[in-house]
Amino acid sequence: MFLFQDISAIDWLVWLLVIGALIGLNELARANKWIALILFILLPISLTLFLWPTTAGAGSSTGTWFHWVKVYSALAGCLGFMAIRFVPKLQHNKWALAFPPLILAINILEAVTRDFQVTSLHGMVDGVFMNGGPWNVMNGIAGIINIITISGWLGIVIGKDHKKDMLWPDQIWPWIIAYDLWNFAYVYNCVGDHSFYAGAALLISCTIPAFFIKRGAWLQHRAQTLAFWMMFTMSYPTFVTNSSFAVQSSHSNAALMTVSAIALAANVAVLIYHLYRIIKLRRNPLKDDVYAGLNAHDEVLNDSSLPKIPKHVSFDS
Repeated sequence: MFLFQDISAIDWLVWLLVIGALIGLNELARANKWIALILFILLPISLTLFLWPTTAGAGSSTGTWFHWVKVYSALAGCLGFMAIRFVPKLQHNKWALAFPPLILAINILEAVTRDFQVTSLHGMVDGVFMNGGPWNVMNGIAGIINIITISGWLGIVIGKDHKKDMLWPDQIWPWIIAYDLWNFAYVYNCVGDHSFYAGAALLISCTIPAFFIKRGAWLQHRAQTLAFWMMFTMSYPTFVTNSSFAVQSSHSNAALMTVSAIALAANVAVLIYHLYRIIKLRRNPLKDDVYAGLNAHDEVLNDSSLPKIPKHVSFDS
């Protein structure tokens, strides 16, 4: 195959099971805050003390600063989002509402930094085969653009049903797709032999809920599925490298260049449309919902579980 080496039928089955498991765990965490606290506090504390020092130590494919930062930043995101969802005072605090976009931007920036680092790396590094090149620079630029096109920073609202989902109406599907393409390219560039699961399966596991289960909650889905995946891969790093279900990247220069070029093109397209709406409609991406008036935005606000908010949302105070 172009992107990967041989993929067997059992590999595809396990890939689907990974997606199903992540979606199921995400729904379990959504269903009850006490279950979520167990999953995002007690479980990682236990793993940190008793398992990860062995499985994610030096020499492991997950024994790098990036993986340790990634797992804790994902968990911090989950807990921070839960605070916004379940502490009423935070739901109307502009600084608290800026936290989700901020941690999203930081997570993207972490990956961009790693992409640039990998540019000059070749061969086995920390148990992962690296094939750095100009594609890393291209995708790093795509990630920076993805940060720039984050909008509606203060436009997050909380659902009024018992799940109290954190909904971000301005995070519409073109941005989500551009993020998915960038993030897959990042994983493919930097940990290519993990990308069949940690790239494609993981991204699909949060995009399906965002499109078909609870619209507007993509960032919440993303944080939770990422946290579950990081906890799993830190505990069982050989699953994606040496197990019978591992799927290796083709490590093809053409494939690396292709996925990065697609990611860059998609993010440039979103940037052009983003700037067009900002300029034409005179909207401030930090205060206003740039995409208010589009169906993808307004359908989230029209959810019966939400308070009624005018279509052109502006948060000036």
